Amino acid sequence: MHTMWKGTISFGLVNIPVKLHAATENKDVSLRQLHKECQSPIKYEKVCPVCDRKIENDEIVKAYEYAKNKFVVLEEEDLAALKEEQEDRSVEIVDFVKLEEIDPIYFEKSYYLSPNEGGGKAYGLLRAALQDTGKIGVAKMMIRSKEQLAIIRIYENTLVVETIHYPDEVRNVQDVPNVPEETEIAKKELDTAKMLIDQLTTEFEPDKYKDEYRTALLDLIEEKKGQDQTTTAKEKPKPDNVTDLMGALQASLDRAKKDKPKPKQPKRKTTAKKKKAQ
Repeated sequence: MHTMWKGTISFGLVNIPVKLHAATENKDVSLRQLHKECQSPIKYEKVCPVCDRKIENDEIVKAYEYAKNKFVVLEEEDLAALKEEQEDRSVEIVDFVKLEEIDPIYFEKSYYLSPNEGGGKAYGLLRAALQDTGKIGVAKMMIRSKEQLAIIRIYENTLVVETIHYPDEVRNVQDVPNVPEETEIAKKELDTAKMLIDQLTTEFEPDKYKDEYRTALLDLIEEKKGQDQTTTAKEKPKPDNVTDLMGALQASLDRAKKDKPKPKQPKRKTTAKKKKAQ
């Protein structure tokens, strides 16, 4: 399992060298966009609207837009120093709370924790302490240039880090439109709804829930492959050397014709004619 981060988790005087691993993965089926005419993948380029040209990565800087079209440019050196300063800190568990005290709306992403070299005993100590007390740890840590609020808990004998949102990242529920206040519900309707809930109540078995849309989409893709309903993107035509040479020669010829001075027209002799006429 790929290691995303290495560091130390501490609580009190106990330090646990650990490794962080992604606990979940995105199983969405990724679809590409093709040009309908030639079936070639569409490219997305970074273009400056003022300079009207494609911009390379080394021409791009990061900035914070504090007002419309007004920015504070942040140098890479400043960001790197700030990131290094934060990453040097150990992950300190600052509080222990009960899991049920945290509403699921705060949860963001899950990571597995494994002990790094020499951390097995301390890892087991924290796991046993959390198990016996029924508590979880609340900590702060740096992941991918962002300081995360996180909890540390046990999942099937493994310590898990769950990153959680800060309170100011959770939008105010009062801003949700059209939520009814107290509504008058007939007792019969409520009893029927509760009876339905009782009939559908069961033990949670995660393996029985499947992404039916993803399965159907993959089946459709395989069916089309089996029926040879596939396409191959056309390669961009490579310049032909002969064509290029002829083009260069023609351009040179045209330029030479353009730059060549026009021959001077001979002056008309009118003297003799005038004498003859006399």
